[in-house]
Amino acid sequence: MAAGASASIPCVTLNTGHAMPVMGFGTGSSAAPPDLTDIIAGAVRLGHRHIDTASLYGTEGAVGAAVADAVAAGAVASREDLFVTSKLHVTDAHPGRVVPALRESLARLGLAYLDLFLIHWPVAAAVIAGGHGGGGGKKLVPFDMEGVWRDMEECHRLGLARSIGVSNFSAAKMTRLLSFAAVPPAVNQVELNIGWRQEKVRELCAKNGIVVAAFSPLGASGSAWGSNAVMESGALRDVAARRGKTVAQVALRWLHEQGVCFVARSFNKERLKQNMELFDWELSEEDKELIMQIPQRRACRGDWFVSPDGPYKSLEELWDGEI
Repeated sequence: MAAGASASIPCVTLNTGHAMPVMGFGTGSSAAPPDLTDIIAGAVRLGHRHIDTASLYGTEGAVGAAVADAVAAGAVASREDLFVTSKLHVTDAHPGRVVPALRESLARLGLAYLDLFLIHWPVAAAVIAGGHGGGGGKKLVPFDMEGVWRDMEECHRLGLARSIGVSNFSAAKMTRLLSFAAVPPAVNQVELNIGWRQEKVRELCAKNGIVVAAFSPLGASGSAWGSNAVMESGALRDVAARRGKTVAQVALRWLHEQGVCFVARSFNKERLKQNMELFDWELSEEDKELIMQIPQRRACRGDWFVSPDGPYKSLEELWDGEI
């Protein structure tokens, strides 16, 4: 990526040498607004430079249109000034399907390459009668981690993905992946917030030069599986009142100070502006001690990938006991 990230959002350098803005604009939603393209283009005008999507979200078309609009309007000089992440659907997590799936994502986006391509889950599904997508019509099958990663490496070699990585991988699965990866993952995007700190994953990734990115940095409050642990935290409210900040700003600032990147989803212009106001102040030691006392619980457990006849028969197996 060119040095085009907004001056107000710092970047981290990935193990591929490419710079990734530490805050991404998230587009995963159970009900994306019809004017999503305009909202994303507006976020770019505010200074956002990292846009996160996935095949599963059904928002790649809107993201691609927003990228084109931002370039045409002069909000950025070129596509090179934006960092676009997308993810491999579980129905495409099979050797031989990865490169074609990425080409399909790029076609929907109208882009020649992704800045970051992630395996969305350490899960594979076969499409059965009923169709393709986030709903029914899938049968869980064993996940060929090595075979799929070899194809991810091919995406990188072909220049279709400047960096490659994973999402929802436990520390144990990261260790296994690193045992055979010729191109190591650049990023592991996981549920991470003050209510689920992911210390084991963060330690493993730090030792191996892998950037950890947080999804649901505010707990995904309001979603079917989300948690109120962040937005209704008494400790965060106390810190926010003392600092003259919002609860969301304190939660996101905490992540930034942990060296964690994050993908924040908001379709509200005022909150988007507030999210930009994270990088010129710091939490005190007292603030951080209060935050460390917040109880820990995984919210996005992936129950839908657990079944008696599937490869993961329990949540303990899916997360390797990291629950």
